[in-house]
Amino acid sequence: MTKTTHISITPAVGTWVVRAGGAVLGESARALELREGDLPPVIYFPREDIGMAFLDATDHKTTCPHKGEASYFSIMSKSRTYENAVWSYENPKEEVAQIKDYLAFYVQDGVNVEQV
Repeated sequence: MTKTTHISITPAVGTWVVRAGGAVLGESARALELREGDLPPVIYFPREDIGMAFLDATDHKTTCPHKGEASYFSIMSKSRTYENAVWSYENPKEEVAQIKDYLAFYVQDGVNVEQV
Protein backbone atom coordinates (compact mmCIF):
# COMPACT_ATOMS: atom_id res chain seq x y z
CA MET A 1 0.00 0.00 0.00
CA THR A 2 1.37 3.40 -0.98
CA LYS A 3 1.24 6.20 1.54
CA THR A 4 0.16 9.47 -0.05
CA THR A 5 1.64 12.70 1.19
CA HIS A 6 -0.76 15.51 1.82
CA ILE A 7 0.47 18.89 0.60
CA SER A 8 -1.18 22.16 1.59
CA ILE A 9 -0.27 25.61 0.30
CA THR A 10 -1.54 28.71 2.08
CA PRO A 11 -0.54 32.38 2.13
CA ALA A 12 2.26 32.84 4.66
CA VAL A 13 1.11 35.16 7.43
CA GLY A 14 2.91 38.51 7.59
CA THR A 15 6.05 39.66 5.82
CA TRP A 16 8.97 37.30 5.21
CA VAL A 17 12.61 38.04 4.48
CA VAL A 18 15.46 35.89 3.18
CA ARG A 19 19.10 36.74 3.92
CA ALA A 20 22.35 35.20 2.77
CA GLY A 21 25.74 36.18 4.11
CA GLY A 22 24.04 39.03 5.98
CA ALA A 23 22.57 40.59 2.80
CA VAL A 24 18.83 40.76 2.25
CA LEU A 25 17.97 38.84 -0.93
CA GLY A 26 14.30 39.62 -0.77
CA GLU A 27 11.27 40.52 1.31
CA SER A 28 7.67 39.62 0.59
CA ALA A 29 4.20 39.98 2.03
CA ARG A 30 3.03 37.57 -0.70
CA ALA A 31 4.98 34.46 0.32
CA LEU A 32 3.36 31.02 0.41
CA GLU A 33 3.71 28.37 3.10
CA LEU A 34 3.89 24.79 1.82
CA ARG A 35 3.31 21.94 4.23
CA GLU A 36 4.12 18.42 3.09
CA GLY A 37 3.26 15.54 5.38
CA ASP A 38 5.29 15.66 8.60
CA LEU A 39 8.07 17.83 7.15
CA PRO A 40 8.71 21.35 8.49
CA PRO A 41 6.83 24.02 6.50
CA VAL A 42 8.69 25.68 3.62
CA ILE A 43 8.26 29.34 2.70
CA TYR A 44 8.12 30.07 -1.04
CA PHE A 45 8.87 33.61 -2.22
CA PRO A 46 7.49 35.17 -5.41
CA ARG A 47 10.37 35.37 -7.87
CA GLU A 48 9.76 39.09 -8.46
CA ASP A 49 10.35 39.80 -4.74
CA ILE A 50 13.86 38.27 -4.81
CA GLY A 51 17.03 39.97 -6.04
CA MET A 52 17.68 37.52 -8.88
CA ALA A 53 21.08 39.14 -9.52
CA PHE A 54 22.30 37.27 -6.39
CA LEU A 55 21.25 33.90 -7.84
CA ASP A 56 23.04 31.81 -10.43
CA ALA A 57 21.15 28.96 -12.13
CA THR A 58 22.87 25.56 -11.86
CA ASP A 59 22.46 22.29 -13.76
CA HIS A 60 21.27 20.50 -10.59
CA LYS A 61 17.76 18.98 -10.75
CA THR A 62 15.72 16.80 -8.43
CA THR A 63 12.31 15.22 -8.87
CA CYS A 64 9.56 15.10 -6.26
CA PRO A 65 6.74 12.63 -7.00
CA HIS A 66 4.25 15.17 -5.60
CA LYS A 67 5.56 18.48 -6.95
CA GLY A 68 7.55 17.65 -10.11
CA GLU A 69 11.08 18.56 -11.21
CA ALA A 70 12.95 21.22 -9.25
CA SER A 71 15.57 23.51 -10.76
CA TYR A 72 18.29 24.98 -8.54
CA PHE A 73 20.22 28.20 -8.08
CA SER A 74 23.33 29.03 -6.09
CA ILE A 75 23.42 32.19 -3.99
CA MET A 76 26.37 34.45 -4.72
CA SER A 77 27.07 36.51 -1.60
CA LYS A 78 30.08 38.75 -0.90
CA SER A 79 31.64 36.22 1.45
CA ARG A 80 30.81 32.90 -0.22
CA THR A 81 28.71 30.91 -2.67
CA TYR A 82 25.87 28.78 -1.33
CA GLU A 83 25.69 25.93 -3.85
CA ASN A 84 22.21 24.80 -4.93
CA ALA A 85 20.68 26.68 -1.98
CA VAL A 86 17.53 27.76 -3.84
CA TRP A 87 14.99 25.68 -5.69
CA SER A 88 12.04 26.35 -7.95
CA TYR A 89 9.43 24.24 -9.70
CA GLU A 90 9.28 25.75 -13.20
CA ASN A 91 6.46 23.42 -14.26
CA PRO A 92 4.96 22.05 -11.03
CA LYS A 93 2.32 19.35 -10.99
CA GLU A 94 -1.24 20.62 -11.20
CA GLU A 95 -1.93 19.96 -7.48
CA VAL A 96 0.77 22.50 -6.50
CA ALA A 97 0.47 24.92 -9.43
CA GLN A 98 0.49 27.91 -7.02
CA ILE A 99 4.27 27.53 -6.46
CA LYS A 100 5.12 28.18 -10.12
CA ASP A 101 7.38 31.28 -10.32
CA TYR A 102 8.18 30.98 -6.60
CA LEU A 103 11.53 30.23 -4.96
CA ALA A 104 12.36 28.32 -1.78
CA PHE A 105 15.63 28.49 0.17
CA TYR A 106 17.61 25.87 2.09
CA VAL A 107 18.04 27.36 5.53
CA GLN A 108 21.66 26.76 6.54
CA ASP A 109 24.59 28.52 8.18
CA GLY A 110 24.46 31.98 6.60
CA VAL A 111 21.05 31.57 4.90
CA ASN A 112 17.99 32.55 6.93
CA VAL A 113 14.28 32.77 6.17
CA GLU A 114 12.27 34.62 8.82
CA GLN A 115 9.08 36.47 9.47
CA VAL A 116 9.62 40.17 10.17
